Amino acid sequence: MPHTGAVPSTLPDGDPAPADGALPSSALRGLGERPFGVYVHVPFCATRCGYCDFNTYTPGELGTTASPESWLEGLRRELDLAAGVLGSAPPAETVFVGGGTPSLLGVDGLTDVLDAVRDSFGLAADAEVTTESNPESTSAEFFAGIRAAGYTRVSLGMQSAARHVLAVLDRTHTPGRAVAAAREAADAGFAHVNLDLIYGTPGERVEDLRASLDAVLAAGVDHVSAYALIVEEGTALARRVRRGDLPAPDDDRLAESYELVDSVLSAHGLDWYEVSNWASSADARCRHNLGYWLGGDWWGAGPGAHSHVGGVRWWNVKHPARYATLLADGASPAAGRETLTDDDRRIERVLLELRLAEGLPLDTLDDTGRANASDAVADGLLDRIALAEGRCVLTARGRLLADAVVRRLT
Repeated sequence: MPHTGAVPSTLPDGDPAPADGALPSSALRGLGERPFGVYVHVPFCATRCGYCDFNTYTPGELGTTASPESWLEGLRRELDLAAGVLGSAPPAETVFVGGGTPSLLGVDGLTDVLDAVRDSFGLAADAEVTTESNPESTSAEFFAGIRAAGYTRVSLGMQSAARHVLAVLDRTHTPGRAVAAAREAADAGFAHVNLDLIYGTPGERVEDLRASLDAVLAAGVDHVSAYALIVEEGTALARRVRRGDLPAPDDDRLAESYELVDSVLSAHGLDWYEVSNWASSADARCRHNLGYWLGGDWWGAGPGAHSHVGGVRWWNVKHPARYATLLADGASPAAGRETLTDDDRRIERVLLELRLAEGLPLDTLDDTGRANASDAVADGLLDRIALAEGRCVLTARGRLLADAVVRRLT
């Protein structure tokens, strides 16, 4: 996934959500004591990538049922509703505009999005404001414009520097455009620029991945996200694999690719701070995503977006037309929600915090989990010294098997 807030194409069942969006008083207790961010989902793409399972729509899929204008009006209404529901919510410490392809909105559209967040919540003085961008829908003028609007961070979907790999993924940008875009963003005054990579695409060779890493380093960015390709059901890529046109990703090759990514980035001053993310310094880490991993609060606005406040999680209806209609009628766009139990929250804390370089406090685990943590040290999955100091920290081998380690500890 391009970011932790990426919106999947399917939604959970959950319980009915109230039409006014009201939250229980227990969820609002402590609001402002935890990190608070706003995620904005832009559901528009020029074309659909073959591997993509996110809640996005091309012009041909939407027809005349929805438009960026109707979506933006719905967004303003949802953010106003959110401010009313949360009441004394603090100014947003982070904003992440994801998609989809936010850069299709252009400078004016992205300025309108950020203005809507400002109008409803306000921004903290040191707010981190990120937008995702497709390299092909950016330019030097684009970056200068959104920097002037108040964006502080850009995340570019590079995926690969190999033309044939991009072709398998149905990515439309040319191999060198992502690096050029990263340099344009830096020239426009962005101190923080991320490049996304996907490894394990059928047909990707070791030399292809090395070339991609060389390109990332040449771009001079301070943050890299690298994800193993997942073949999601219902995608064009899944159909090609099922027909035998393409081989499924090989687990051993994925592990080797991850090790290569980590070794190259680490050797050049980009250290891992989350299993799939590397940064040149603490300041370069994505604060918005850290809010997810550390159990913060966020309001997710837009079709299909997910939110979490004080142990209550909810998600919006998927289709942009339905989203806009509900809000125009004065109703919440939430399709369903769930209230997490104490045990749910403990398990999620293990799942998320264990992925971080700082790890998870040992006392978060129950007796069985602590015993299993000791076994995981013996198996080379958790760091022995860190465990002796009261924290569960994944080793390099443990990062390759992070999901399995979580299952052992929960």
